[in-house]
Amino acid sequence: MAERRLGIIMNGVTGRMGGTQHLKMSIAAIRNDGGVPLRDGSSVIPDPILVGRDAEKVSRLAAMHGIEKWTTDLDAALSDKNYEVYFDGVTTKARPGNLRKAIEAGKHIYTEKPTAETFSEALELYRLAEAKGIKHAVVSDKLWAPGIAKLRMLKETGFFGRILMVRIEGCYWVFEGNHQPAQRPSWNYRKADGGGMILDMQPHYAYMLNAIGGRPLDVVCHADTLIRKRWDENGEPYTADADDSFMSISRLECGAMAQIMSSWCVRVKKEDIIVMQVDGTDGSAIAGLAGCWTQRKENTPRGAWSLDVAEPVDFYRDWQRVPETSPYKNAFRIQWELFIKHLHGEGDFPWNLRAGAMGVQFAEASYQSWHERRWMDLPAITN
Repeated sequence: MAERRLGIIMNGVTGRMGGTQHLKMSIAAIRNDGGVPLRDGSSVIPDPILVGRDAEKVSRLAAMHGIEKWTTDLDAALSDKNYEVYFDGVTTKARPGNLRKAIEAGKHIYTEKPTAETFSEALELYRLAEAKGIKHAVVSDKLWAPGIAKLRMLKETGFFGRILMVRIEGCYWVFEGNHQPAQRPSWNYRKADGGGMILDMQPHYAYMLNAIGGRPLDVVCHADTLIRKRWDENGEPYTADADDSFMSISRLECGAMAQIMSSWCVRVKKEDIIVMQVDGTDGSAIAGLAGCWTQRKENTPRGAWSLDVAEPVDFYRDWQRVPETSPYKNAFRIQWELFIKHLHGEGDFPWNLRAGAMGVQFAEASYQSWHERRWMDLPAITN
């Protein structure tokens, strides 16, 4: 089988998400499995160069995965014509500048979200990429998590009938860092470093909502910083001033209501850290990242709804788990493979910088709603 090489600049893979999901579970795994197969029988083999600020970290990571090339000089990597794709997994604050340089260098773009801190900058990046004629992608990993993938399948088969309401709860407890190590980097909790839960998670929720009920048409939001003292990676205390919790309500294109609750300050007693529920006239479904459960219209129980009688209905009993009918790959890897195929003329790819700008628009409007205490409309991006 013929092999095609694809040079990929991978910037920001020494951290938790970039190193584990994008490098180890995606690009390195694809290389180990012989590449991405194309319809013509050939296979695309990713050939990455790792970029990072810490030479010791990035060289060690390269050696760990059998990758020959690494550098601390991003500009030199961008000037190398052997590399056609630029991946960005750095901090939100640094991302727009890196993306702009990569676009100007003519590289195809594959980037984490959010693509920028402001809607105007995110939209500018999309338009620059379009004008340059490059292909571009924004990470939308939750769509290929097994539970959410099953929700999408149910929607495509018409299971729900008319969709009435979509609810997302994305909550878990992030340790403050004094007694147990925090699960997230400290910059997430500092405004000056591009932190904040709205900016981090509303872009995710935007594409999740869009996949089920169409894009959000408006939003009203309230947020807060509930835990204001945390400890950083060196065990030093710092003031957390970025929002760590929010709630929002929206209308979707399909006419449904959408409700989101998201927090790093809530302990978990539910199916998963992120749970999405869709209710329709013909049936409902609840999905975590891994599993999905359904209840059809004819299986819906009647509750007692009385303060004088103990509820006789076990509301968990009549939900059925959607079976595993096919194996699921890592969600990040699935999207990487789809993009690599798209680069070689196979398949559309709607999860691009335009979709990324829509996510930033949703986040920015949520912030504005919170600060101004009012509803915000979300106009469609027309070009």
